[in-house]
Order: sequence, then C-alpha cells, then structure tokens
Amino acid sequence: MSTRPLTRLFRGTGRFVAAHLLFTFVLAGAVGVRVIAAHGYPAPLWGGDSYGYLHAAIAFRPHIGRPSGYSIFLRGLEPFHDFGMVVAAQAALGALVGVMVYALVWRHVRAAFPRWILLPGVPATAAAILPLYDGNTIQLEHMMLADSLFTFLLMASVTVVLWRPRVSWWTGALAGGLIGCAAVTRLAGLPLLALIVLALLLRWSGWRRTLASVLAAGAVFAVPFLAYMKWYDDHWGKFTVSAADNVWMYGRVMSFADCAKIKPRPELAVMCPKNPPSDPALAPAFRSLWTQDSPFTRIPGGIYGEQGNKLAGEFADEAVKAQPRDYADVVVRDTFRAFKGGEREPYPTPWTYQNLRFPVGEEWSDEESLLAEQYGGTTGEIRVVEPDAAWIRGYQDRWYTPGPVLGGLMAVGLAGIVIRLRPRSRWGGSVLLPWSMAAALLVIPAATADFDYRYIPPAIPFAALAAVLALVPGARRPALAVEAVAPEAASSASPASESEPESEVEPEVKPGEEDDAEGLESEAEAEADEEEEAVRSSSV
Repeated sequence: MSTRPLTRLFRGTGRFVAAHLLFTFVLAGAVGVRVIAAHGYPAPLWGGDSYGYLHAAIAFRPHIGRPSGYSIFLRGLEPFHDFGMVVAAQAALGALVGVMVYALVWRHVRAAFPRWILLPGVPATAAAILPLYDGNTIQLEHMMLADSLFTFLLMASVTVVLWRPRVSWWTGALAGGLIGCAAVTRLAGLPLLALIVLALLLRWSGWRRTLASVLAAGAVFAVPFLAYMKWYDDHWGKFTVSAADNVWMYGRVMSFADCAKIKPRPELAVMCPKNPPSDPALAPAFRSLWTQDSPFTRIPGGIYGEQGNKLAGEFADEAVKAQPRDYADVVVRDTFRAFKGGEREPYPTPWTYQNLRFPVGEEWSDEESLLAEQYGGTTGEIRVVEPDAAWIRGYQDRWYTPGPVLGGLMAVGLAGIVIRLRPRSRWGGSVLLPWSMAAALLVIPAATADFDYRYIPPAIPFAALAAVLALVPGARRPALAVEAVAPEAASSASPASESEPESEVEPEVKPGEEDDAEGLESEAEAEADEEEEAVRSSSV
C-alpha cells in the first residue's frame, strides 16, 4: 500500500499550520482580551438605544422609531436566558471580522507571491491587528447595541464579493442578502447596496455572469428588507421601516439652521431652533430631539408621530435648500472629527461619551432592571468584577486607534485606488470596495444624523483592509500548462521530477497593477464562456 497520500496529507497540514501560525497566536491573544472583558463585566453594558432594542426583542415587534434587526438577533439568543451569551456572541462576531480581514489579505498576497507560503501571513496579520485589538471596538462589542452585528454583516458581504476574481449569481445573492440584513439592523446599511452593486460591475466576468450577480443582489436584498417592512406594517399599520425616518435628518440640520435665512411658512416655524438653548453643552441635534427645547414636545404624537415626522422632513429639506454651504461645512467638519488626535471631547453629550467607556461602578435604572429580568433573569445585572475590570479599563485607555492613524489608513487606501484608476485594474481593484465602505460609514452619520464616537469603530476594519490591499502588487499568473496538468500525468511523474520541479516563468507585476492579471484572466474566461454558449445556441 502506497504511503504517498498520507505523506502528502501530513505535508499539506504542516504547510497550512506554518502559513497561519502567526495569525493563530494573534487571534488567541485577541480572544484572551475579550475573555478578560467578559470576566470583568459579565453582563452587557447599556446605551441610549439598548432599552428599545431589548423591549422589541422581548415583545418581538419592531421598534417604532429605528430598525430592529438587532432585536431579532437578541430574540434568537433569548432561549439561553443568559446575558452572558449576548456578550459572548458579540465578541465572537468581532473576532470573526478580524478573521475575514486576515483571510482576504492572505488570499491577495498569496496570489501575488505564489511561491512564498509564509509571506502572506505577515501583512494579513498586520491588517487584522486593529480590528482585533482596538479597545474601543472591544468596548462597543460589550454594549447592547447593533454596531457589532452591523459591522459583521457588512464585512461578510465585502468578503463574499472579493473572495474570487470572478462573480456569479450566488456571489450577488449572498452579498445582497447580507446587506439587506444590515439595512434592517441600521438604516445606514441601505445606501451601501449601491457600493456592492458597483463592486460586482467592476469585477466584470462577462455580461451574463455580471448581470446575473447584480440582479441576484437586488432580488435577495429585497427579501429581508421587504419582509421587515411587512412585519412593521403588521404592528404599526405603515409599510416602512421607521416612523421617524425624517427626524434624524431634522436633528442634523439643527447644527446650522437659521430661520432668518430659511423663512419657513407659519405652520413650519414651530420647528425652528430655540435661541438661546437651555443647555449649550449638549449637541444641537440632541437638544432638538430629546430635551425640553425639542419642538416635538408641542406636536401631537411626539417624536414618533406622523405629524412630527412630516414637519421634520419638510423643515430639513428647506434648511438644506436655503443653506447648502452650511450643510456641507457641517458634514465635512463632523466627518473629519473621526481623524482628530488628542483627548476626545464629550460629544454629543457627556453621558453618551461616557457610555463608550468601561464603567468604574455599577449604574442602571429600575426600569432597565425589570426589563432585563424578563430576558435573562439576574444575569443582566450590571456587575464590575475586579481586578479584571480594572485591567480592561486600562487596556481601553492605552490600546485604541487614534484618529490620525485612521486618517492615515484612509489616505493609503485612497492612494491605492488612485494608482489603480484604469480599466485593466478594474477602476480601483480590490481596494475600492472596503475603502468606500469605510468612507461611507464615516460620512453617512455626519450627513444624516450627527457625529458620535460610536460610529468610528465599525469603519476601522474596512480602512485597515483597504490600506493593506493598496500595498499588495497584482496577482501573478503561472503558465497555463502548469494549471492544466491532468491528474494521471501528475500521478505518473517520476520521483526525480518531484524533487526537482521545473521553474515556472512568472511575469513581473509592477506595484499598483492590482488585479490586472486576475482581470485579464477573468475576461478571457468570460469570453470563452460566452463563445461556448453561442456555439451551443447555433447548434440548436
């Protein structure tokens, strides 16, 4: 009996372990940090939206004002009756985001340097360090908020699109379905479908395959999105995803709205900002929505009422039309806040800023306690267990992604896109999709709601992925004859030929020619597919 198959198995296993050994240690360390966080804070931490998410999960009905995909996620974990499972599940999602970043970079570097089995693990591990070890990301994973699930769904969709150089209908279907789930988790996911469709088009694989992928993406995206709207209609009598879709934009324009310039009609004047404000320390958006300065306190139905939402949308439109430059200045200012260095300012409020820190003490309301007891009994009680809690607090203070570092990653990614702006490199190559995702995650809140430090961590893995992919040269194509070797020819090879393989001629690929070789190969394969289909049609 030949031992060659067993030898090959051991050899392949050894190569696999060696190739990913560095990342294995890095991943183990990241898991260890999350275990310490879970020991120090056994229950999830609460933010401003946590009560609404949990209440929607227990009642199993959509929240009236915000998408409740995260509530469905919580509902799926409810049979465990343990908030520790929520903490563990969200930590696992965060770790998986790092794994996906590593896997994508590893595949691209491996394609560029096929002979160097150990090399891809180095840049791939470097790309995954920030998503895995960023202290603010780990703290956000501990919050009972939608961000961890949202980030995972987006990264999964990017991974599906970039996994292979050619797209197919299942590529579009899977990516579209993931984006659809992200859109019912946070509304910021809705416009990101356009980025997925653009990426599918730029990874041109022949018109039939490409068109099938785009159509599948749109069709499957609509499944969870329309299903959610039907669910919302069953409970609230309106086929939509939120009764407050205009309210957040109204809060945005409060940063610059001047009714002397807007000149609203009399029935819209109630939406004008209060001057002077009752508490200047609060962000204008927060004051206009949640304090006594809010006009919604004087409108029937309040902030989630139909009349308030209608007036909010009309006033926001008028404000942007009357003050377009002021609106643009606010969007740019709040987008670039993510790149500032130094100590963070308490924005939008002192307490929302503190919510994004591991707390020193235990604090929650009786109302939150009663609601948590319905879901997980006493496991939801906020506890601070020393010394692990002190360790993770110190970790968050020291190990996080500074704003200038995030800005540097975005700059490197942008440079990688610019040098790939040509058809042969697919107009940005594999760098464009993760970079545009990171940019969108920073710009969309600044353009439609308000700046919040909570919105920065979801952009970090995409920025890191784009920056490292920008430094990876194009894939090398070995000789076609090597790829086309028949199995029987390989099995009949002599031992001498195995020990002394012939060298393959690999064309030199200059830096910046990302995906050129993959693009040419993909186009050739696509043309061959189309010619074959044409022959079949003519023969029929």
